[in-house]
Amino acid sequence: MNSIAASLSALASPGQQSRVPGFARGVLAAGTHFLGARTARRLRDGRAAIRDQNRTLAHLCARLARTAYGRAHGLDSQTSYTRFRDSVPLQTYEGFLPFIERMKTGETDVLWPGRCSFYAVSSGTTAGRTKYLPVTDGMLAHFRKAGLDSLLYYTARVGHTGVFRGRHLFLGGSTTLARLEECKRFPACAGDLSGITAVNLPGWVERFLYEPGRSIAQMADWPAKIQAIAERTWNRDITLLAGIPSWVLILAEAVKARASTGKARPADLRDVWPNLECLVHGGVPISPFRDELRAQLGRDVNFHEVYPASEGFIATQDAEAALGLRLMTDAGLFFEFLPMEDYDDAGLARLGPRAMPLEAVRAGVDYALVLSTPAGLTRYVIGDVVRFLSTDIPRLIYVGRTALQLSAFGEHVIEKELTDALLAVCRRHGLTIANFHVAPLFVDADAGRRRGAHEWWLELKSCDGAEPPSCPLIAAGLDAELQRLNDDYEAKRKGGGLDSPAVRLVKPGVFEHWLRGNGKWGGQSKMPRCRSDRLIADELTKLA
Repeated sequence: MNSIAASLSALASPGQQSRVPGFARGVLAAGTHFLGARTARRLRDGRAAIRDQNRTLAHLCARLARTAYGRAHGLDSQTSYTRFRDSVPLQTYEGFLPFIERMKTGETDVLWPGRCSFYAVSSGTTAGRTKYLPVTDGMLAHFRKAGLDSLLYYTARVGHTGVFRGRHLFLGGSTTLARLEECKRFPACAGDLSGITAVNLPGWVERFLYEPGRSIAQMADWPAKIQAIAERTWNRDITLLAGIPSWVLILAEAVKARASTGKARPADLRDVWPNLECLVHGGVPISPFRDELRAQLGRDVNFHEVYPASEGFIATQDAEAALGLRLMTDAGLFFEFLPMEDYDDAGLARLGPRAMPLEAVRAGVDYALVLSTPAGLTRYVIGDVVRFLSTDIPRLIYVGRTALQLSAFGEHVIEKELTDALLAVCRRHGLTIANFHVAPLFVDADAGRRRGAHEWWLELKSCDGAEPPSCPLIAAGLDAELQRLNDDYEAKRKGGGLDSPAVRLVKPGVFEHWLRGNGKWGGQSKMPRCRSDRLIADELTKLA
């Protein structure tokens, strides 16, 4: 989320930082009006995406030719896509790790020209090792451009640039950075991406646009941070709010409580911030939170979905949400797509030629996303699965993780299908879910299980009825919805390969305990929704 905040620096030059707020906002209004109009025209040209990607690949190859990694794979400024595809293998983070370790010691021209001073710490959504992702000057430029473009996509969609007339509040992780001990030759730091982008904001942006300010942004204690944000911002002119839905809801209550001191409690955040018009969200499905967010924010607040990752800013909303998110083809990333029917985590080295560029994708097919970035991460399989809803204008949806899907029994159920099934059941019974996780239950003769099944861990936030429906009733609903959504699951159920699912309702705090224990509490952290093993489920069993 804070990559959007960083992008605001593109609107300010060092000479503007001493200007008074009124002049600054006048310049900002004029600049965003011009850029918004230009963006609206560009978005109408669906053919620009392929041209953008061709230029991006040429630019990346020219820079990669000056690096150890690029030279090892024969890249130069004249490299065609066919040669690029055949010469450079697909890689996961582990494949780049030896090169990143060299960069962290201060070595130059390893994955990208020059030295890298910043590393974004990311653990993703699985329970795997911590990643140190290089954030080069090229990546900072990418995040600035993509973040700004995302906001301009929003202004083009709503037809005005009013969102730039007030302040932008970002609920990100702690912006405190830690010095890398490995680097002896020059200063290098690691931390949350929000911290890296925040320290690269010009003072003008930080002073007149960015909230919650540097000192509060550095806080790691989330309950204390929420209270500090409420105290600082309740009487400010906030026009944009960005963050994970669950934390936005907590902040809304804190802000309303602060604003009600000595007077009636506000009904929603629009009563506190009259010019609030946009909620930027991404990273987790908003559907389970949509109704509650509407009630807390105000009915007139627009939702704007983004698809950012520590590896790069991938897509953003440019039309109605049902149409998907528009791939950001001209912000410095080159995209490729590996059909999931070909995907084999253990055999990526031989799958390079099967990945395809944007011009070859088809709607309705699930692809593993492959990125080449101005950090030198070339043909990087980041672990996300996407599906295009249209290709004339490249719009897609995120459907899950390559490692986060249920296929212990060959059912191939993806994260999006689990979320959609649960949302349908919740609407039917008036339930609001705080968190959930799904894992396989394997055959266990001692426990009387002759067939495998799915186990759903659900933490309810609220229920319209006096009592929540029984676990078997919820399980029956989930079973029916998944059979409707997924042909493989339906075949396994009707063919006797899978038993009916089991549902466990857990007390409040179990998921929070797991998140805290795994260093994922607060900020942009999120609960893994499913796995094909019981790594997380067994830990939840101990906690419950």
